[in-house]
Amino acid sequence: MPNLSVAPPSPIQLRRAVTSSFLGSVIEYYDFLLYATASAVVFNKVFFSSLDSVTATVASFGTFATGYLARPLGGVIFGHYGDRLGRKRMLVLTMTLMGVASFLIGLLPTYAQIGSLAPIALVVLRVLQGVAVGGEWGGAVLMSAEHATRRRGLWASFTNAGAPFGMVLSTAVLSGTAAVMDERAFLSWGWRVPFLISIVLLAVGLFVRLRVEETPVFEAARKRASRLPLLDVFRDHPKALLLGVGVGLSAFVAQGTLTTYLIAYGVRAGFARQAVLNALTLSSALAVLGIVGWSALSDRVGRRPVVLVGAVLMAAYGFALFPMVDSGSTAVLALALVLGQSLIHPLMYGPLAALYTELFATGSRYTGASLGYQIAGLGAGLAPLLFAQLDASTGGGTTTISVIIAACCLLTVVCVLALRETSRQDLTSVTSAAPASGRVADTAKPSSA
Repeated sequence: MPNLSVAPPSPIQLRRAVTSSFLGSVIEYYDFLLYATASAVVFNKVFFSSLDSVTATVASFGTFATGYLARPLGGVIFGHYGDRLGRKRMLVLTMTLMGVASFLIGLLPTYAQIGSLAPIALVVLRVLQGVAVGGEWGGAVLMSAEHATRRRGLWASFTNAGAPFGMVLSTAVLSGTAAVMDERAFLSWGWRVPFLISIVLLAVGLFVRLRVEETPVFEAARKRASRLPLLDVFRDHPKALLLGVGVGLSAFVAQGTLTTYLIAYGVRAGFARQAVLNALTLSSALAVLGIVGWSALSDRVGRRPVVLVGAVLMAAYGFALFPMVDSGSTAVLALALVLGQSLIHPLMYGPLAALYTELFATGSRYTGASLGYQIAGLGAGLAPLLFAQLDASTGGGTTTISVIIAACCLLTVVCVLALRETSRQDLTSVTSAAPASGRVADTAKPSSA
């Protein structure tokens, strides 16, 4: 199976690529997850004020979910052109689109001012956010992984680590804004400040990103670029795509539960909004260390064992999570989030950056990795909406929610066992780069990346 003749990557460019991917991910997820936090504590009162409390929360989570529904579309669009024209160009576009959309959310009139046009405009901008983040992740991961000469899991994980750091930043800014003003002022205009700050972050991110060169792997494959990368994914890597979605689904369901649904659940359980946000900020900060640490371990022992342990632990933890929150103790609430988001979830989530990269060949890698990751990512958007509806219909019972989490984790276990180990995969393969069950493909060789 032919391999590309790849120029030796520059250590300076690797550092720039990793820094750019991390900062880009922080900025993208600051914007994307700021909406998640706001949907739990603000938007139900600002854009759905004509509805009762529970229905408004469901509606708010519904607009939140539209961003996730748009993410596979973004993965396909930017993946197509990223595989044809280059990773760097698409990353500049995705960052710009996200920053502008988030800034405009901060300028939106409320339901009280323009009626139903307000939530409609909110949904449109949320869709644009989803398209942007759907194209961002795949390109950012590839910029790091394809520049790497060793420890691919570690370097690629900085893109995933940007997500909880973006959550730290967005939650800290939103909660900090709420802390310095009364409820009326915060709901009137204070919630807009974190969204308006996006334009400043955009300028910083573009400055860093424009200094990164295209990846050596893509440059070597540029003349062989496919006209239809999506068709290549469906024709050459259907099994890899399906197994990849199954591997990542439970991580995203857990993410949506811990970072979005649990905020609204904790407030309804009697905790002060600030207490829940503080616990979320702490757990998100520690999650950065968990993601990088477990991903580095996956370079040594493989992606499969790390993800498997995480899925099994999360399946069990889903039944302990809600009783811990229901304890009424702020310390136990913080412990619940730290255990879930900082320790267990990173086992499942951290290695995904390298794993998705290793599932596809160079010519369709941006498209394939983005599509697999973003389809799995629907779990993070739909889980809070589904759980809020179950909560409304059952009067607060959480057993069904825990069962759903465990079922998704079981699916991940099955898919991981069906997928061969990818950590030794050679990224310079011209053609097939991935799937098969249980054995290492002939082209795989000891990882120097």
